[in-house]
Amino acid sequence: MRKSNVFALGRLKTGERNKTEAAYESHLKLLMLAGEIAWFKFEGLKFRLADNTFYTPDFIVMMTSGQIEVHEVKGFWQDDAKVKIKVAAALFPFKFLAVKAKTKKEGGGWCLEEF
Repeated sequence: MRKSNVFALGRLKTGERNKTEAAYESHLKLLMLAGEIAWFKFEGLKFRLADNTFYTPDFIVMMTSGQIEVHEVKGFWQDDAKVKIKVAAALFPFKFLAVKAKTKKEGGGWCLEEF
């Protein structure tokens, strides 16, 4: 089996961050210190998409304008996760963004995709 086809079993406990989420949280803290965002919360909201179907995004971010954004941090996408963010974006009046870390070769930083 190729390494790229192996996934971790289960999810981290509620409130625990993986390495990419922790790095993005550090980035958000810097943005808050710089006055670019007003507030953020890890796993701060849970969206009901349908009966027994929920979506808990990684970060809820309040911009200084008061606009609320939903930031989903991903190293890679599994099909169900992409479907959930697309459904949530269609149902709720927030800006939904997928956040992916750029490699050092790409110059570092973060790549954003809006849904």
